[in-house]
Amino acid sequence: MTTTKAAARAAVFLAAILSFAAPAHAAEGAGIDGAALSLAWGIPFAGMLLSIAVVPLLAGNFWHHHYGKVALFWALAFLVPFTLTFGTGTASYEVVHAALLEYLPFIILLFTLFTISGGILLTGNLRGSPEVNTVMLAIGTVLASVIGTTGASMVLIRPLLRANDERRYNVHTVVFFIFLVSNIGGSLTPLGDPPLFLGFLKGVGFFWTTEHLFHDTALIAVILLLCFYLLDRYFYAREEKLPPKEDPTPDTERLGLRGLRNLPLILGVIAAILMSALWQPGIEFNILGTHLSLPSLVRDVLLLVFAGISMWITPAFIRERNGFDWEPIREVAKLFAAIFLTIIPVIAILKAGMDGALSPLVALVTGAAGEPFNAGYFWMTGLLSGFLDNAPTYLVFFNLAGGDAATLMEKYATTLEAISAGAVFMGALTYIGNAPNFMVLAIARSRGVAMPSFFGYMAWSCLFLLPCFALLTWLYFL
Repeated sequence: MTTTKAAARAAVFLAAILSFAAPAHAAEGAGIDGAALSLAWGIPFAGMLLSIAVVPLLAGNFWHHHYGKVALFWALAFLVPFTLTFGTGTASYEVVHAALLEYLPFIILLFTLFTISGGILLTGNLRGSPEVNTVMLAIGTVLASVIGTTGASMVLIRPLLRANDERRYNVHTVVFFIFLVSNIGGSLTPLGDPPLFLGFLKGVGFFWTTEHLFHDTALIAVILLLCFYLLDRYFYAREEKLPPKEDPTPDTERLGLRGLRNLPLILGVIAAILMSALWQPGIEFNILGTHLSLPSLVRDVLLLVFAGISMWITPAFIRERNGFDWEPIREVAKLFAAIFLTIIPVIAILKAGMDGALSPLVALVTGAAGEPFNAGYFWMTGLLSGFLDNAPTYLVFFNLAGGDAATLMEKYATTLEAISAGAVFMGALTYIGNAPNFMVLAIARSRGVAMPSFFGYMAWSCLFLLPCFALLTWLYFL
């Protein structure tokens, strides 16, 4: 499918959702009162997330061809009764607010990083020794905060698979790649992982996570890299005793990096995001009660321009050799359109705090004196991120903690650190915890790697990740 057709289908999908809640006028700031909502309004959100978790396992072929229809079903399952109950004014305000301030900036950033990273090709074929593999994972961990977990995963997973395709034991390499490159490495900037970009859109400083999550990230990355090296050393020694396996992808081309003209575009992405935070001219556009600032609009337009430039300047053979196609980002765009829509009542209920239907959940992350229970925020955000996708989960707990970025960054900095670390780190617990996890899984299986099942992968993650998270809790969140 061409880029134009992919973009057109995504636009039609979003337009179908918005059309149900787009009257000619809407009351200024006519948001819903979360205290008046029952938990039944969260059923479409739960149904959407359970569909993502279960349907691909039980009916993979159906999901591959119809995931957009499943997403649209759950979106309408929320939007139609919501509009009939609260009116088109309230519905339009909530939908436009979520679309303009959260979903569109989120998906535009992912699309841009996905497009630019797809134009960067690592040539040559390294030999997948324990030392080489560990270095590649370390580089990917660092790179993830610069070009995003999606970008770093797409740039490095294929070279890593080529380097290890003559080895008999390579499943653990992909598993640790998902741990480090597709998740944990993206914790230092809003570019790194979708939850942190949502926090940036809510007002969290660009370098706040760099300062406050560096020690968490460095500790867990060092532990996991050491565990991987020892494990890979063990499997490598076992293979040395066996007859050599023929390399299915011999490559005589020198080791190098093609598509270097895309690197300035990554710097442009960083500059555009910083610009949107630092430039505050005070100009806003009122769209059905939602205030869209000029810097945010300029940022999103620039990101799309950078993606277009990348497509224009990158030779076709680079994307072909990268196995680049639009299906991963198309799937993410459609699924997250439904997620950001169906999460609207859940966020409203959480904002109501102890007055809302989720007061028991509020109690789990609140101390006796009403102060935030940081360990509770870390584990609740994290465990739900592993099963419900970390971006919307971050949004839920960010709002549960008060939703005011200035207060969270200063007075409750440890609470925001716990939410951020939980969302980013524990997205690695399952295949569905973060969008790149699914992408890496699909690519690895297509290259013949016998990846573990959903629960088999969880056995790996529980064995290696949960002790690390327990250590972080003891050191920083108790």
